[in-house]
Amino acid sequence: MHLKRFALLPLLLFAFIPSAQGADWIHWRGPEMNGHSKETKLPGEFEPGAGKKGNVVWSAPYGGRCAPLVMDGRVYVLQGTGVGLEESEQMVCVDEKTGKLLWTYRVNVFHTDIVSTRLAWAPLTGDPATGYVYAQTTGGFLLCLDKTGKLVWQHSLTEEYGRASGYGGRIPAPIFDSGLVIVGMVSSSWGDFARGTNRYVAFDGKTGEVVWWHDAGFPSKETYCSHPVIGVINGQRILVSGGADGYLHAIKVRTGERVWTYQICSGAANGAPLIDGNLVYATHGDENPDGGPYGRLICLDASKIDKNGKPTVVWDFRKSIRFGLASPAIADGRIYAPDDAGDLHCFNAKTGKPLWKYRYANEVRGSPLVADGKVYIMDVQRRMMIITLKGNEAPDPDETFEYRFKEPKGIYSETNGTPIAVNGHVYFVSAANLFCLGLPDAKPETVKYTPMPEETPFKEGAIAGVRLFPADVVMKPGEKVQFKVIYVDANGREVKDSRADTKGTWSIVTPAKTPTGAQPPPLAGKLSDTGELTLGPLPAQQGYIEFESGEFKSPRARVRVAPSTTWKQDFEKSPPGSSPAGWVNANGKFTVEKLADGNIVLSKNNDNPRPPLAKANAYITMPDSANYTIQADLMGTEVRGGLADFGLINSRYTLVLDGKTDPDSKKRQLRLISWEARPRITKVIDFDWQPNVWYTAKLSIEHKEKTAIVRGKVWKRGDAEPAAWTVELEDPSPNRVGSAGLYGYVTNATVGAPGANCYYDNIIIK
Repeated sequence: MHLKRFALLPLLLFAFIPSAQGADWIHWRGPEMNGHSKETKLPGEFEPGAGKKGNVVWSAPYGGRCAPLVMDGRVYVLQGTGVGLEESEQMVCVDEKTGKLLWTYRVNVFHTDIVSTRLAWAPLTGDPATGYVYAQTTGGFLLCLDKTGKLVWQHSLTEEYGRASGYGGRIPAPIFDSGLVIVGMVSSSWGDFARGTNRYVAFDGKTGEVVWWHDAGFPSKETYCSHPVIGVINGQRILVSGGADGYLHAIKVRTGERVWTYQICSGAANGAPLIDGNLVYATHGDENPDGGPYGRLICLDASKIDKNGKPTVVWDFRKSIRFGLASPAIADGRIYAPDDAGDLHCFNAKTGKPLWKYRYANEVRGSPLVADGKVYIMDVQRRMMIITLKGNEAPDPDETFEYRFKEPKGIYSETNGTPIAVNGHVYFVSAANLFCLGLPDAKPETVKYTPMPEETPFKEGAIAGVRLFPADVVMKPGEKVQFKVIYVDANGREVKDSRADTKGTWSIVTPAKTPTGAQPPPLAGKLSDTGELTLGPLPAQQGYIEFESGEFKSPRARVRVAPSTTWKQDFEKSPPGSSPAGWVNANGKFTVEKLADGNIVLSKNNDNPRPPLAKANAYITMPDSANYTIQADLMGTEVRGGLADFGLINSRYTLVLDGKTDPDSKKRQLRLISWEARPRITKVIDFDWQPNVWYTAKLSIEHKEKTAIVRGKVWKRGDAEPAAWTVELEDPSPNRVGSAGLYGYVTNATVGAPGANCYYDNIIIK
């Protein structure tokens, strides 16, 4: 590729004039969620070393992988930060005009296989009315921060809802719309949500309370990162997203009800879809459901749903081109879609006719920004390209500007972000820095974007359904919660119940039987005729309530009673084949079993080699649990010469009896870890534990002012507890809270041949 030389601008052009009217960029693909900015007078070249003369308004040392967010005069990014024991993630907020740091908010990484080079890949979203910014972190936090960096609310999606994350760092971004923060994930929690599949959950943007769940219902193939978009089609406000199951999902924004689904691939759909009027565009780089060439770009008319509940195909491009990892953009009737190999393809959006192909890279993750007659796009190899567009003709390499970043030593210097353009400036991150570009002599103008089509007009009393709020709660024994009945119209907007007979019936639902045939009991509590639930004294249970009035029945509200940090369980009263009630990510992965000696214990399921099933954390208490010790009896068996890994979890630290033999010492080991994919916290010692022998394990944390001492102890069951701890370490960036839980990883299971067993008994949390 020919590189266009950068010409330094004369000093007299330095006067930067602020935008006549400020604007926000609260979705990673812009105000129209399509990768198109309508800003003009944007730079076609830049040189960081030349400062403002090089069209760089400012730069700040806050690099990363995701697109920035601009709202109310501030720029926000999520990034990985620190090294060694200090490695973590943080949200960074800087002044939009100057790049001056305003604040940072740091969180640890834990319970994930994602490595540090793939941290903080999910873009942010925000609510301009409140100034709240929302982020999903690698460790599983859904954060809500105000504009001063103060935490408003948070959820630990992993510990509360069983969110899964894989090595690749693929995590969908949250999206804010209609007062809700909606996030997609692959999850496995409890009850009818025990099976691992793609789900979407909506939280109240101000309070963090759960408003609705949507269970896609199809088997997930792997983790995914299709960031959702919002549109109005046929007067209905919908969210559209690709899924880990290979489907496009269209969901009513306010209620989570399914509108339609369409399978586009046989793997995970990672690209973000596009909505343009009634048309939905989507890409993938996987195998197609009906075979043929890999990869696809498809256009669907979502205003025309067939008798099978699927949108009508307008056109379908399949030419062995993998559009797998970057998302497309649409502008001026053209679609710009990068393939995985580094070609940028341009199509006529109405007909699907290929217009041109332009080679700009060899490996691609970042998505294109179309703005001011140019495409701003990065490749993986530390380069930013600014490609001058020529309509239906292919770009001229002589008119393409390229800049290669030279990051500081020690920085893993891929470039995977997506630029944005707002208020006359272009913002993006390299691995090490956040940049703001702008022409010194440009006068940013007010930019108008096309609003979404109007929804079906609101009509008071037009009831189409009913829902309960909150839709998912965690309670304590003896606690009360008041559920609210909300009648909604076809668009999910709240309406008054104007019927003559408004009496309804509340009920506690008996759960369905488990796959093993065990019958879980209903919630032990009383439900009044006004929707107030009062729980009984059982310390661990789960279940559902629902409301019915005339022809309207609500989706079931989910109720979990999580064990507290003063709790014991020996499983003697638990029916074999059941899973512990009130736990997250246990159903289908951990099962009560009666051993040959008559002892009833909990076992890690060992008959499926798929990683999400072979390896699992079962979370017992809530993620705000603190200052406790967890203890349990553990035993492993040897199968085909192999043993499993298993242990205890306390406050996001895991004590693991490692089933592998160390190649140097020839002994098995005891590991103390927090982030398994990275050695931020790792202490390993030889501990040659034996199969078919019960051990007692204990994991405790002593919190100090700035650090925490994490201690683990293991001894043969029945022996006197040793005074000394078996393994311990001091964490300078401690986890102060976190769910108590169990860990199990059956490493040698194969299809049709179960692997080693891990057994757990006599769990004590105090």
